[in-house]
Amino acid sequence: MRYNLWMRILSIETSCDETAVCLLEAEGTFEHDFQFRILGNALLSQAALHTEYGGVFPNLAKREHAKNLVPLLEEALRQAGELSGSEVPTDPTALLPLKQLLEREEELFKQLLAHSLRYRAPAIDAIAVTTGPGLEPALWVGINFAKALSHLWSAGRRIPIVAVNHMEGHVVMPMMENVTPSSGKMREFDFPLLTLLISGGHTELVLSKTFGAYQLIGETRDDAAGEAFDKVARLLDLPYPGGPEISRLAALAREKGIQGDFTFTRPMMKEDSFDFSFSGLKTAVRNLVEKMKPLTDDMVMKIAREFEDTVADVLIDKTLRAADEYGAKTLIVGGGVSANTRIRELLAQRVHEDGAVEQLLTTSPQLATDNAVMIGLAGYFHALKGQYSAPEDIAAKGNLKLETAV
Repeated sequence: MRYNLWMRILSIETSCDETAVCLLEAEGTFEHDFQFRILGNALLSQAALHTEYGGVFPNLAKREHAKNLVPLLEEALRQAGELSGSEVPTDPTALLPLKQLLEREEELFKQLLAHSLRYRAPAIDAIAVTTGPGLEPALWVGINFAKALSHLWSAGRRIPIVAVNHMEGHVVMPMMENVTPSSGKMREFDFPLLTLLISGGHTELVLSKTFGAYQLIGETRDDAAGEAFDKVARLLDLPYPGGPEISRLAALAREKGIQGDFTFTRPMMKEDSFDFSFSGLKTAVRNLVEKMKPLTDDMVMKIAREFEDTVADVLIDKTLRAADEYGAKTLIVGGGVSANTRIRELLAQRVHEDGAVEQLLTTSPQLATDNAVMIGLAGYFHALKGQYSAPEDIAAKGNLKLETAV
């Protein structure tokens, strides 16, 4: 069955240290005939700039988002063939609200002003923007940019805005298959669906019986998995971001057959709760590092290997137990840490051996980390239901939860 539902969504992501803008076309409802085209996609990571801080520095992230949003918007529109010269002079009075919206982002205002005088409004139906969770100063830059574009491109009707939960983007992205730089479509899968969300700020187990309904059944009580990777990397004097570096050294240790004569306790793995805790694991690493100083290269590899295996064991065991208890037919793994090769391999192996779920869905490592494609996809499904937000009601929510009535 075909649907006469079609929409162009411009999406904006500024929750942490990636600035991203995407323009996509999508059609269909939340069914297996859903498909989309990525018309333009631009992303810039700030990771290198935050290295000296050993983590994301919020005010620096905010500044970089403000500096990069207009160039990324123009790149996405250029890819889509939508960056065309303006034939109608811009009414200066129409730009006054933009100055008010962006009064705290002077550079962003200047860039957007120059853009508006040079280029016409693109053909889009809605703007999707991340409103949380994340760093509130960073979120506000993207939100105010979306509001400014909605006003700037109104042409008699304000472009509607969809407020998107960042974590829902990580749920939706693995639902897609055949995702290339230009297109993708919905996979075939069944509910109930259990999602393991693992990122720098989140470790959560979320149950869905229908799309858009989320029940939080487990979460971290302290450090998130990605946060633990970064903190342990600092203990080992490894550069930020720590996750990829620990994974690289752990893989090298396995390749060389290097393994320590120690193990770390698997925190909360055998408790009845589906919650997680990685703070104690970080402390165990710190204690070992202090005991073994100065660390040799081999010792660093041993710790990296055991630490990664410990995190993987806990995540996988608790996730599969939750899937069994709640009768999940499909398991989704999303978030930046889901790009971890070791976690992916062990989880796929356990799913195959245990038969706990019918299907395991992941996305490519490139799309597992923060991006605007996932925000556009999540935004589209809400736009289909007319779930728009009045600009004055949209606010940054750093601790926004992914939980609704089921």
